[in-house]
Amino acid sequence: MKLVVLGLSLSSSWGNGHATTFRALLKALAGRGHDILFLERDVPWYASQRDVTNPDYCRLAYYSNLIDLERWRSEIAAADAVIVGSYVPEGVAVTRLVRGWVTGVLGFYDIDTPVTLAKLERGDHEYLSPESIPLYDVYLSFTGGPTLDRIEQAFGSPMARALYCSVDPSIYHPADESKRWDLSYLGTYSPDRQPALERLLLAPARAKPDARFVVAGPQYPADIDWPANVERIEHCPPADHAAFYSASRFTLNVTRADMIAAGWSPSVRLFEAAACGTPIISDRWDGLDQLFPAGEAIMLADTTDDVVCALNCDAEPIGAAAQRIVLAAHTAAHRAAELESHLMEAAEARAAPIATENKSKEAV
Repeated sequence: MKLVVLGLSLSSSWGNGHATTFRALLKALAGRGHDILFLERDVPWYASQRDVTNPDYCRLAYYSNLIDLERWRSEIAAADAVIVGSYVPEGVAVTRLVRGWVTGVLGFYDIDTPVTLAKLERGDHEYLSPESIPLYDVYLSFTGGPTLDRIEQAFGSPMARALYCSVDPSIYHPADESKRWDLSYLGTYSPDRQPALERLLLAPARAKPDARFVVAGPQYPADIDWPANVERIEHCPPADHAAFYSASRFTLNVTRADMIAAGWSPSVRLFEAAACGTPIISDRWDGLDQLFPAGEAIMLADTTDDVVCALNCDAEPIGAAAQRIVLAAHTAAHRAAELESHLMEAAEARAAPIATENKSKEAV
């Protein structure tokens, strides 16, 4: 297929989880023979922090505004499928514009589904509006479970399907690293995640002054009181993720409040850490046990004491079990096959009314 993707960023992983998700997925799609164009809004924040500029699995191009996007109209019109991602700047206007050009399937890939739906409830239409959702032939959702029914029934999507994040096992695998940290956390600062980070990492660090901890990620406020045994890394690029996880006895998964409320919302970091065989300590949310059985492939923690207790365990078998699960069902190759299936299903649904109309005309 000819595919066009308009996403938040492919070129820069700075401060977002979209880039690594798109990189893994598009690489796997290219491996299945698809021709892919990725269109990224050229914004200063990502332009100054690019860590991929010339991918070998797709064409990467930039547009400066909606008028400049017109340069790509013919390619969008010729595509078998066009996918617009969440958090694309001026996403509502992009949707209207692209909908008028597309002749194939138009899909929305929401890597932030619970956040998106919470924004819609508040009347915040930063990149998607309720009126935009029915314009998409398929809503590809980071979140599964009951949320899919809600997207179809409450917002009028003709088709909502789960498309979880994934991992590229050629990049994320155990690395030959000595254990530098007892517990690590990799993630951009988020106000609604910070209380959990305080409870599940900073408080355990204060309780275990002889243990070693690390928090990697940008945008943390200067007034955070970091314990002396918590190392700070401002940015850990994707090329260093496998080494980061492999140097961790355990890693922490902390989930945003909207995603905990929705459930069935695994983060890309969860799959990446598991692919590296690193034992994961996670907060709790509905649907997690369907991905990683608690006590078997992941350790759950509600309190500081839960984390302290976990750190005293030998969790290598748990890390190995999580790795087996990811390699069996959550690689980019698995996700690319799922995406193909969803796009084909949407194409068939699009074609069905036309076929019915043509049969009616023939009958007349």
